[in-house]
Amino acid sequence: MAELVYRPVVGFARTLFKAWDLKIDCQGSENIPRSGGAVLVSNHISYLDFVFNGLAALPQKRLVRFMAKESVFRHRISGPLMRGMKHIPVDRERGEAAYEHALRSLRSGEIVGVFPEATISQSFTLKSFKSGAARLAQEAGVPLVPMAVWGTQRLWTKGHPRNFGRSHTPITIRVGEAIEASRDKYAGAITRQLRERVQELLEAAQRAYPVRPKGPDDTWWMPAHLGGTAPTPEQVRQAEAH
Repeated sequence: MAELVYRPVVGFARTLFKAWDLKIDCQGSENIPRSGGAVLVSNHISYLDFVFNGLAALPQKRLVRFMAKESVFRHRISGPLMRGMKHIPVDRERGEAAYEHALRSLRSGEIVGVFPEATISQSFTLKSFKSGAARLAQEAGVPLVPMAVWGTQRLWTKGHPRNFGRSHTPITIRVGEAIEASRDKYAGAITRQLRERVQELLEAAQRAYPVRPKGPDDTWWMPAHLGGTAPTPEQVRQAEAH
């Protein structure tokens, strides 16, 4: 079926990234299968992560169908685009419908993108993973492809203003080798393995990141354990509890 919406949106995004002069370093795209279904799993630190996750699949000539919260599909601008790109709406109250939709997409040979942390990590560290990605891969008989992005939080993330100027911001993307989601393994065990792999890729992306904060006012995007002033996971939990 012709991609009347997705491909023009990809072209627009690439033009935008050139205008912003983003320095994108993507490694490991060859680990994304050229054909057949797969679940692409990433950390989540920015509202734009799905764009860069999708960018990593383009060298393999694949388009990713992302699972995204249903409210995005109701927006007058993003809604028609999300539907046109065949992304998958997730209603948190009725998650079974989204799960079945994703399963059908995987069985028809699509790549489905999942953020198993469910929401943006405001500490910029890896939160706990929900097991849905592993269960989808098991039931559809497809591999899990782990990946990590870093630097995207500097463009647009929760609690901070957008930075859509010509910022020269580096974006680092690392895609790992596929993980088999064997049906005879417990989904929780696969999820733990998956999270460990995404953590390794995230650390690799952070090590490869070419810039450090410019000064005391620019440390907000670095996690506390790396010397930044982002809230710790515990501080985020306490803030959410109040």
